Amino acid sequence: MTDTIFAVATGRGQAGVAIIRVSGPASGLVFERLAGPLPRPRHAVLRKLRTEQDLLIDETLCLWFAGPTSFTGEDCVEFHCHGSISVIALMLETIGRMPDCRLAEPGEFSRRAFQNGRMDLSAIEGLADLIDSETEQQRQQAIRQMMGGISRETDGWRDQLIGILALFEADLDFSDEKDVDSAVLDRAQTQLGDLSRAMMQVLAHADRGERIREGLTVMLAGPPNSGKSTLLNALARRDVAIVSPIAGTTRDIVEARLDLGGFAVTVLDTAGMRATDDPIEREGVRRMLARSEAADLVLWLTSSVGTQEPAPLELQSLGDRFIPVTTQIDRGKTKALDLGVSAVTGVGMDRLIRRLTDIASKDAASSSESVILTRARHREAVIEAKAAVDRALAGLQRVGTELVAEDIRLAVRAIGRITGHVGVEAILDHVFSQFCIGK
Repeated sequence: MTDTIFAVATGRGQAGVAIIRVSGPASGLVFERLAGPLPRPRHAVLRKLRTEQDLLIDETLCLWFAGPTSFTGEDCVEFHCHGSISVIALMLETIGRMPDCRLAEPGEFSRRAFQNGRMDLSAIEGLADLIDSETEQQRQQAIRQMMGGISRETDGWRDQLIGILALFEADLDFSDEKDVDSAVLDRAQTQLGDLSRAMMQVLAHADRGERIREGLTVMLAGPPNSGKSTLLNALARRDVAIVSPIAGTTRDIVEARLDLGGFAVTVLDTAGMRATDDPIEREGVRRMLARSEAADLVLWLTSSVGTQEPAPLELQSLGDRFIPVTTQIDRGKTKALDLGVSAVTGVGMDRLIRRLTDIASKDAASSSESVILTRARHREAVIEAKAAVDRALAGLQRVGTELVAEDIRLAVRAIGRITGHVGVEAILDHVFSQFCIGK
């Protein structure tokens, strides 16, 4: 981190304001060459920025953040200039000509914050989720994670495991001195049992945080002309899918990303289920059945007019994830319905949306009660740690202290990967590559 990095921290293209961020040892020199003497830290000043040839670039709000109390933990500068393409280009060109200054790589500002101890890895991921959040629930979950919602719990687990490991290390180092007696085993057994149960409780709801982050996936399935595409357009409030009375119009999966009551929902419109010799239609049906395995909900649509087609057994076996819906109720007479809608007139749409948001809100309600894992790598780390803890528990009475201590070390390492307390270079490269350049 001997280089000084710089980048545009706001969106690309023309805008009212653009923020250019600089971080690294030469940040103060960059400020002085462009804008004159350094101001007090964290106080905005209005300065005229000039090139080395004394060409006026812009009149800009400038901020100086002295390390280590900056976002990255090192000296930082922000120039809040007018967001024209020409101003931005000249600013970047001018800074790039200064010694030891280079354009930042994706996520490099956040990576420096991590490496300088300003944020742990799970908080960094929460920051990335906050930037990408589309709905209120995603924003709330990202804020909790960024503020330590995951790391507080997992760091507590890690500290307990290290404490237990210290007892066993003492047993190994001072076994001849009898400093550690049999009470150590009872204490370790109690603590390991509590940890195993805590991890199990978190894993029982591990998919909820991921679902809020990634969104609820709802698949629309049914026979041809059951109103799937019309319902998708009604939910999206725009023409996403082609609507036609000709059976078989939808042959591939059409997706729409929605915000329903503050929850991210991806709705999939699929090919109509029917016996057909058309190989393209058959492929569409095959894709629908394959995709249904990963969907959170499958709405089986049947029209109130015409024959009531039964759903395939593959879908009916989904249990609570399978919801029958009767469509086009404005066109036919129907008996008492669990869910009946008309996407054309809007009758029943409020009830359907309420049903979907109620299902999504169960995840949101539980996510505020305890630590919520938001990524597959979090879940995998806790699974690995719990397996190691359970092995240690089973080995307390059967194997030597050395083997039990090794299992506890493995659990410590697995938990440490969540917040970045152990060597995780491959994970770091993946996490920070997903950031935009200026973050």
